[in-house]
Amino acid sequence: MIARAAAAAMLLAALATACPARGQTLIVPLTGGRQRAIEPETLFHTLFTDFFLEDDATTYVQTGDIPAMWLRDSSAQTIPYVRFDSAFPVLRERTAGVIERDARNILTDPYANAFQADYHVWERKWEVDSLAWPVLLAWVYWRTTGDRSIFTQDLHRALRLVVSTYSCEQRHARCSRYRYPFHTITNDTYDGDTGLIWGAFRPSDDAVQYRFNIPQNTIAVVALRELASLATDGYGDRNLGASATALGASVQVGIERYGRFYDERRGMWMYVYETDGFGRNALMDDANIPDLISLPYLGWCSASDVTYVNTRAFVLSRADPYYYVGRYASGVGSPHTPADNIWPLGIIGRALTSTSSLEVATAITTLAETDSADGLIHESFYDDGYWRFTRSEFGWGNALSAELIFRTLAGETATPFVEPGVLLPFETRTQTPTLVPLVTQIENEAAILDALQRLLGG
Repeated sequence: MIARAAAAAMLLAALATACPARGQTLIVPLTGGRQRAIEPETLFHTLFTDFFLEDDATTYVQTGDIPAMWLRDSSAQTIPYVRFDSAFPVLRERTAGVIERDARNILTDPYANAFQADYHVWERKWEVDSLAWPVLLAWVYWRTTGDRSIFTQDLHRALRLVVSTYSCEQRHARCSRYRYPFHTITNDTYDGDTGLIWGAFRPSDDAVQYRFNIPQNTIAVVALRELASLATDGYGDRNLGASATALGASVQVGIERYGRFYDERRGMWMYVYETDGFGRNALMDDANIPDLISLPYLGWCSASDVTYVNTRAFVLSRADPYYYVGRYASGVGSPHTPADNIWPLGIIGRALTSTSSLEVATAITTLAETDSADGLIHESFYDDGYWRFTRSEFGWGNALSAELIFRTLAGETATPFVEPGVLLPFETRTQTPTLVPLVTQIENEAAILDALQRLLGG
């Protein structure tokens, strides 16, 4: 398919002839009739600060201020920029390098969540979504560029290992040998066949309360569908494709059977954050993605799915123990950070799955009022004092914030994580509302491309 960025590149060339010294800022509309100017170069901060070309032609991606590469973060940091790969070949090499590095990391240890630049394990916390994110990145890149160079032997072996690891962890008590030295988890006695994938840690890197984390299982379903496509299109491996399809279908059945909860007091069905398979559930959300709010962003369901709508209403209320309301902001936090700390990642996830222009504008306003002096995103901030924050340099947050700007100010469509027609239920995918007129979107996209071209030395 032809990326919109490629078409806009032609516009950029035409504008450059008329206005050779552009370098304009982007005007971000805020609530209350206010505005904020941002430099478009800021949108590519993580791409030019946290990505490193290695001697083995792979790309090592550091997660901001921590000197390690998370499978999840590195993929999530890359995906917002894949839309530019068709227009800028040098970026294709960078993205392909991330895909290959992720594959080699998985082959090093499929249970590790983070690695050092020399491929040594940084942290060995088994998180179900860690194996899903590299698959999402590979699929998005393949569907966007058609570049077959990513189909290496390492990626093929890694895809097989993803399927075998997920399959084993469906039968954890009978199959798995995974152990974490200092990790104790309650209610770890279930040995039935839920269809769900057993996990030890959440996307926050915190220990789970119950063994089956539903957002992580949903992203595994999406990844397994994509993996089946990569296996057949890339390698002609129909057996692997069939295994991935069957495994994903069984996990999906498990989510529908065990991942939903009927709230009698509210009279509605909603998704749970975690379950033990016995009916004990964690009713909450955590701002780290995958979370319950982000399900439409990940392609699991539509934003109009009734169960999701009910879940969203719960998460964005005081009924969620990690939804905080303070003097400067309201939003979802995480047990990973202090109480009353809101995560910008949660604010962005809410905006990317919203159908309301006002809700999106409010989210962007909150981000603008609580980010750093140079426009970068923190991990979390105190809701009664945004100057108290955790992590000054959070690569994933910076990348996803750029994704939000690409959509709302430049009119970019959402990056599809699934093939057309496979969204369940079969409903229209959410498109993030734009906040500026079409002509301004076109001008903003040209400014963004101009900034990227200058950063690349073009």
